[in-house]
Amino acid sequence: ILKGYNRLSQQKSPYLIQHSKNPVNWYPWGKEAFREAKRRDVPLFISIGYSTCHWCHVMAHESFENQEVADLLNRDFVAVKVDREERPDVDSAYMRGCQLATGSGGWPLTVIATPEGKPFFFSTYIPKESRYGRKGLLELLPAVSGMWKHNRDELLRSSENISREMERTEIESVGDFDPALLDRTYSKLQEISDPEHGGFIPAPKFPMPHRIIYLLRYWYRTGNEKALRTAKKSLEQMRLGGIYDQLDGGFHRYSTDPTWRLPHFEKMLYDQAMQVLAYTEGYQASGDQLFADTVEEIVDYVIRELGDRKGGFHSSEDADTDGVEGKFYTWKADEILEILGRDRGMDFMESFNMDKKGNFSEEATGRRRGDNVLHPNGRSRLVEFSRELETLRSVRKKRKRPFKDDKILTDWNGLFIAALARAGWVFRRDDWIERAVGGMEFILNNMKGEDGVLLHRYRDGEAAVNGFLDDHSFTILAILELYRATGNASFLNTAMDLADTMIENYLDRERGGFYNKMEGADDLKYRSKEGYDGAKPSGNSAAAMVLLKLSRLTGREEYERYADGIYNAFSRDIERNPTSYTYLLSAMMHASGRSREIVLCGVEGGPGTEGLKTVIDSIYDPFQVLVIKDPAKDDLEDLIPYTRGAVPIDGNPTAYVCRDSNCDVPVMDPGILKSRLKNIR
Repeated sequence: ILKGYNRLSQQKSPYLIQHSKNPVNWYPWGKEAFREAKRRDVPLFISIGYSTCHWCHVMAHESFENQEVADLLNRDFVAVKVDREERPDVDSAYMRGCQLATGSGGWPLTVIATPEGKPFFFSTYIPKESRYGRKGLLELLPAVSGMWKHNRDELLRSSENISREMERTEIESVGDFDPALLDRTYSKLQEISDPEHGGFIPAPKFPMPHRIIYLLRYWYRTGNEKALRTAKKSLEQMRLGGIYDQLDGGFHRYSTDPTWRLPHFEKMLYDQAMQVLAYTEGYQASGDQLFADTVEEIVDYVIRELGDRKGGFHSSEDADTDGVEGKFYTWKADEILEILGRDRGMDFMESFNMDKKGNFSEEATGRRRGDNVLHPNGRSRLVEFSRELETLRSVRKKRKRPFKDDKILTDWNGLFIAALARAGWVFRRDDWIERAVGGMEFILNNMKGEDGVLLHRYRDGEAAVNGFLDDHSFTILAILELYRATGNASFLNTAMDLADTMIENYLDRERGGFYNKMEGADDLKYRSKEGYDGAKPSGNSAAAMVLLKLSRLTGREEYERYADGIYNAFSRDIERNPTSYTYLLSAMMHASGRSREIVLCGVEGGPGTEGLKTVIDSIYDPFQVLVIKDPAKDDLEDLIPYTRGAVPIDGNPTAYVCRDSNCDVPVMDPGILKSRLKNIR
């Protein structure tokens, strides 16, 4: 270890490296820290966060860079830093414990545990000094150390009780899926939707794109126009809000207010992925060009700023620049007037809701510092001031960008590659499909072990950390979207192989559903099963979606049984709180509706085949599966037996449209095919 650095300097995680110069004698998560805590007979102080977390930075600057706090930690604890993005299993286990013990959670997550890792204290952000009746670290650490030395039995009893609850994976089931739950879920979403500003109450507002996707699919299933209006309202208001980067594209993490105006500025790859999926389906359902433009801007942002030259995508960009929240993104009134000229600048400020005193307040302090976030007061302003926006974009390029976390995570990449492939075939963007293929090749070539199990993290030439359920389910989702976009049967083979690997290593064969990690994968004994859809879908929700799609594509009924088992495993919690499981319920909507398969027979890439495929791609049908059968290739019939009878008629590209295992008369004319598909629901 170099002088002036701690053990974190040897790590690959940018978050851990950020703390490598702290005076705290940090250990990375692992056996060395556990052994040292046992040798010294002291508790573990576990701090969990991520590199673009604003409050993690606040706690680091206040406390972990402070020698007085460091002395207490180094003397009485073994301090462990965890990157929650690199080790989501550690974060998930202790976050569950925090929620059980305190009723809430968040990051930074602070855990104090026995040398065996059994927790007895939880908190989120802790100030250095006590204030507002809340103990600061300078008071808390000596108090905990004193209890460890003089009243340890009480702490051990607490740790045993908490650990017992954390180890529980049994989830009460209420039985098979009832399609009426879909209607109840829709009603619940309407109850919590904001009819004026879009999104879902209360603030702070997270976009929750999987809820919007649910509304769009529910509209398609039922014809309920209010569901479509609610989805469109959210998509439009988010796009016109400060949560959206009006200059460079891409969505910030969340809005601190009810109107989407004042964001928390970090940009996460998975948020971009989910928004691309939501806006793409929103465009398919409504034809709204603003939604198509939004997809293009998000994709351009991700490829430009988060794309890795080797093929993958980086994780995130920070909210802060030089320690100042939103510095890169905000504008002072004087800047606008100087850049745009007084008259046009005043018009621009009025049209984009700017104030001479600033419209932005720091999340941490509530202090206004004269800065403004851009958010137009109507979609027409985007066209009216397009030249001014381009001017500001050019000026902002000269600013120092926020810190970028350049690690490549398999699950987040899978989710974005799925979104990019979907957008590629919907918007006829071959360049996007090609980029998605390149991203998947990177994952499969660099982040897959010899046993077929994916690894979770890649950075600086090293792939590491045993893969999790999310890595596999999101990657399969991406591969299926690539199959849909290209018709290349090798993608379908790869998806099935990876699905079988997922089933073999993560399935709970007794109670259904999937564990988040393989059994005996490492030193963390807690092995959880999660179905709740947060900012992104859970691994179980994505697994249900891909297994159902694979079942419909291949005719393998066992895939559908495993998907049903996922619902059954979480059915009690879903009944109680269905709006927290909307991606899983979107999968069940797929399963419970009429199956629709299209077999398109023709030379792959041929003009006649592409003409029919263009028609198929133009119709919004979220429950459709498409198989492209090239008569020159003979491997598809073994993979998908039900395609054996599908052949080109008189040598012409032909589409077979099937519903509930019954196929209509084969179609060769694009106009007839379009009419037929529009009448299917």
